[in-house]
This record gives sequence, C-alpha cells and structure tokens, in this order.
Amino acid sequence: MTTASGTQYTIRHGAYEATIASVGATLRQLTHDGRDLVVPFDADEVRPKFRGAMLAPWPNRIVGGTYVFEGEQYKVALTEPERGHALHGLAGWLDFTLVSQSTSVVILEGVIQAQVGYPWRVVVTVTNSLTDAGLATTVTATNTAASPAPWGTGPHPYLVAGPGRVDEWTLDLPAAQVLLTTELLAPTDVVPVADAGLDWQQPHVIGDTFIDHAFTGFTAAHVRVTVADGSGVEMTWGAETPWVQLHTADQPDPSISRLGLAVEPMTCPPDAFNSGTDLIVLQPGQSSTAGWAIAAL
Repeated sequence: MTTASGTQYTIRHGAYEATIASVGATLRQLTHDGRDLVVPFDADEVRPKFRGAMLAPWPNRIVGGTYVFEGEQYKVALTEPERGHALHGLAGWLDFTLVSQSTSVVILEGVIQAQVGYPWRVVVTVTNSLTDAGLATTVTATNTAASPAPWGTGPHPYLVAGPGRVDEWTLDLPAAQVLLTTELLAPTDVVPVADAGLDWQQPHVIGDTFIDHAFTGFTAAHVRVTVADGSGVEMTWGAETPWVQLHTADQPDPSISRLGLAVEPMTCPPDAFNSGTDLIVLQPGQSSTAGWAIAAL
C-alpha cells in the first residue's frame, strides 16, 4: 500500500540520512547522527501544509490568483482561500516518479501539465544528494511547451536547531533588506531590515518575534539557527535564489506552534508573476536550474 505522502526514498551518507516522499518531491526527514535537522512528519500522514515540499512553478503567492504574462491575463485556483491568493505553485501535490537512486543520491521527476491558468508543460527534475557537506538539492525545469513560460521555484523545509522551539534559538541572517507586506501578505515595499525591526545581521535570539517575510540583499548566502552550545543547522544556496522567505511557523494551537523555522530560498520574490521581479522566463526547450543545501552545525 502506498503511504499518504507517496513512495519513500531514503538515502544515506556518513552520519546523514534523508527521506524524500514522492508527493511534492518532499523532504520528509533529514537527520545527522539521529538529530533532526528539519521538522519531520510521518510517512502515512498527509503532509502538513507545505512542510518540505518543492515549490513550482512559483514560490510564495500570486496575489488574487491573477496575473498578466506577455499581454495575456491568467487566473489560477485560489489555494490560499482565507487570504484570496494562489500559494506555492502547482507541484506540491504532484506524485513525482523515480529516475534513478543510489545509496546517497535520488533523482525524481514530475510534470506540470498545461492547464487552465498555466498553459505550459514543464518537466521538473529534482536531485537530492548526501555528502560529507550535508544534503544538496537541485531543481531543473525544462519548458516543453511551444511558447515562453513564467517560472520560479524554491523549497519549504522547517529547520530545527536542536531542543526547544524557535523562540530559544539564535538566528544568523546576513540580509540587508526585507519585503514588507499587507495584513493579507501581499507585498508592498523593500526596506532596510533595521527599519522593519527584522535585523539579524548580527546573530541574536529570535525570542517571540513573528517572521513571515522575504529577505534579500544577502552579504553571505546562508541562514543559520543554533542553540546555546553553538550546534544547529545551516542552509545555503546559489546566486540563482536571491530571495529567502523566513517564517516562524506560528500556529493557533500552542502544541504545534513554532516547532521550526521555515527557510525558503526563492528564485523570485512573492507575487513575481505580477511584478516581474527576478521572474524567470523559460523559452521553448530551455531549462533553468536552482540549488540549495542543508547541513548540521
């Protein structure tokens, strides 16, 4: 029987072990010496929200679910109905298929079929590999449609520094700017992090600060969260992802609130299908690759 999160692919290298679930090419679990580096979930559990999922062909939101591309208006399903937006793309519930697997590497492939609101066929290949340096992920999109396609991507892991919750961890976030939003999380202005009260260029404890913002202007391509003894977890990324969304995972139920820090490197900011900011346009037959990595500290 297939589990609720799909087929499970476990890879190992040294002290690292990762399990990728086929639904959404989701990073379901990542450990180092048995210590969780991301918030896990059970194989036979419907994935909680987008925990660990691959986000494509857009990360974050399309405000109002409507956008204009090359002079044509498109409308996609409102998958965040409480705010009236289209959230995190179309790939999150695709069942990716196996291309190949070895002890430490697994490659999965999914196809975003041409559909109402996104009439392009895009093949998405996700490679996860474990080395001494941790888990490296690359995502390659290839436009197999006959016309240019808008594209963006990113992951959605919730990093775990160690015991306790987000409030007790120290955040190292070398970003100079942050994107402000409305109450419904529609983007407004990019401002210096100090002006928004969201400055972790000098690492310090997160405390009770609420974060659900996209950061940019990085002086180093990493986010680190650590506990008091300096151990923790680090996420790094390439130049193709100049935006990183952070979220403190606040939930109404205190028992499941602030269990991890979502760190989402993105090729474009929220609502890029409307603003055009850093939006990738895939020409017919063209591919685009983005990558990131997670490692124990």
